[in-house]
This record gives sequence, C-alpha cells and structure tokens, in this order.
Amino acid sequence: MAAKFLLVIPARYASTRLPGKPLVKIAGIEMIRRVADIAAYTCRRNEACSYVVATDDRRIETFCRDAGVPVMMTAETCRSGTERCRDVVLNHAEQPDFVVNLQGDNPLCPPWVIQQLLDACQTEKADVYTPCIRLSWEEYDRLAESKRSTPYSGTTVLVDHAGYAMAFSKNIIPAVRKPDKARELYALSPVRRHVGLYAYTTAALQTYFSLPESPYEPGCIEGLEQMRFLYNGLRIKIVETDYRGRKSTAGVDSPEDVQRVEAILREFGEFDLS
Repeated sequence: MAAKFLLVIPARYASTRLPGKPLVKIAGIEMIRRVADIAAYTCRRNEACSYVVATDDRRIETFCRDAGVPVMMTAETCRSGTERCRDVVLNHAEQPDFVVNLQGDNPLCPPWVIQQLLDACQTEKADVYTPCIRLSWEEYDRLAESKRSTPYSGTTVLVDHAGYAMAFSKNIIPAVRKPDKARELYALSPVRRHVGLYAYTTAALQTYFSLPESPYEPGCIEGLEQMRFLYNGLRIKIVETDYRGRKSTAGVDSPEDVQRVEAILREFGEFDLS
C-alpha cells in the first residue's frame, strides 16, 4: 500500500520585510498560488497524496477559496510552519503517514525535488527528511552576494558520512577560509544550501512539541526550528538534489527577492506543470 502524504503549505500574512507576502504577485501570479500549483502537480503524480494551505489570515483564506485552492484556518497561536502543520493534522479526517511542510514563500521549489523527497520517505529510515543543493562555485558566489542585502535569508547544512544532518545555519557553513585554494582543489563548493521543504513522519511531528527547545531556535540566535530535532537526537535525512541547470534562490523575504525570482523566471521560464 502506498504511503499517505499530506502536503501542508503554511502561509502567514505578516512579514516585516515584505508585508502580505503570500499574496505578493511574482510575474503576475500570487506567490501562494505558485506554490499551490506545484503542490497540486505533485499530488496528481502520487497515489494517496493531498495538499492544503494552512493560514490564520482571512485574506489568504478568501484568496485560496476564490482560486479553488484547498485551505484550512489554523490557530492564531501557531508560531511556526511546523505548528501549523500539526494544527492541520490534528483537524484532518485521515491521518497521513508523512506530512510535508512546503514553505509558502518558496515559489521556485522544483517539483522534482518534492518528488525525490517523497521517494526518500519510502526508502530511507529517518524522522525528518529535507533536501539540499550542493552548490557549484558560481552558485556559492551568488549566495554569498545575496547575503549582503538579506544576510539571514537562506540556510546551509552540514551532513555526516551517511547523509544525515549535523547542523543548520543562517550563516554559510562550512566557512570557506581560502576560496581560491578551495576552488583549485574541489570542482564543487563544500556548501550545501538547504531547501525549505520538510517531510516528517506523523509520529515525529507530534513528538516535536514535547521536546525541549534547543538554544539555537530563538529568533535572536539562528531562528531555525529544525535544530530542535537534532538537539534531541532525532535523525534528519538530507536528500541531495539539483536544479537541473536552473537558477534558484532562497525563500522570498524582501522586494529584492521578488526581483530575483522574476529575473530567474524570465531567464528559464515557468515550470512545466502540465
């Protein structure tokens, strides 16, 4: 029997750098609609797969209903996408085997990356699954440049020999102390950029909220909720993927990010979701 997947798209209206960002248009299409179209495409290609936008804002709910996008209102007390995922699962009629947290501010998340994540859930043993991109030196340079204007947009990850996460950071890790020498030695950079996409076993998602918070979670430090899993000994499988020649960017957090996404779409075109 095929595993049951529920793709949840958390969507929060408030954003200090880009207010109302789920409804911000990117090349004429609202960001949340772009992410929902990718989720819908994935579900059409997988048995026992469904998706829903999770929000606490009536403006987003109204937009989704008018656009024919499945949407569920979640508690206003939810502080993170993970909490919204749990809220959806608690109120969902049928419990899935895996819950996929598909970030609502990542309109360039390739559908094949989501598919690789779903495949890994059924073949690899872990509590959480999340993808990364091993950056070329050109991609490394672009990430380093983007952090000049939005230093905490984009996350990198260190992995162990078996492909499990060791640490995540808003800084670029590992540090490249001698980039010229490193470029001579390695065809690819040692940096893996984390793709903001997670799949949890339902048990791991429920366990998360009974675990002690890690000292790396608070917004004044890293602001990365996934560090709680690592801090408490749960395993996060890193699924290494690639963009198949396309450029990408981290989550959309600023007007400059919107411009970057639109430039990428002009250069490479839209995803084929037919």
